[in-house]
Amino acid sequence: MENSIIKNIKEIKDFKKRNFEESIEIGINLKDIDMADPKNRINEEIILPAGRGRELKVAVIASEEMRLKAKNADYLYSVEDLNNFSDDKKSFKKVVKNIDFFVAESTLMGNIGKNLGIILGPRGKMPKPLPPGQDPSILIDNLKKSVRARSKDKITFHIPVGTKSMKDEDLYTNLNTVIKRVISHLDKGKGNIASAYIKSTMSKAITINLGDIE
Repeated sequence: MENSIIKNIKEIKDFKKRNFEESIEIGINLKDIDMADPKNRINEEIILPAGRGRELKVAVIASEEMRLKAKNADYLYSVEDLNNFSDDKKSFKKVVKNIDFFVAESTLMGNIGKNLGIILGPRGKMPKPLPPGQDPSILIDNLKKSVRARSKDKITFHIPVGTKSMKDEDLYTNLNTVIKRVISHLDKGKGNIASAYIKSTMSKAITINLGDIE
């Protein structure tokens, strides 16, 4: 018997096709949780086993040695670039808009936090620190397959799980991974979830049966 969530994914794909690649996301409605308390909020980065279905952009801020190793990064920034960004925060905001994740050499994190944290922090884009000399390529590859699950202080939040062109089974695998990760952070597990649904960029939302999460 076919899993009901895979049936839901097929339904989403049957909605009118658009002339662009639509994202598919899961929406989660929480209950019986005080979201005013920061410790109850969800703030996770989750690696999707089947990937994002689209290309994510990763930037590295580091010494020349680390930048040379970061062959799979999309953007490379030096200490000099970092200082320039600190002096011109308006232009840095434009840079941040086009980048999904940042990686930085750990020795630069103090500088970044002090001068650029006001921009990166609220956007959930503070860099992942790496020790000097470490090869960042594995971390970059993982980030390119990652999503952020951030509830902030809201009981309803959304997490991307892929795109319409991905295989049904891959979307289910990603969705399953995301839901289980969120559940693991809730005191009452599934008992803290009022409902969950999936939708594409332009489709209506379809409620899913959490009983079919493996």
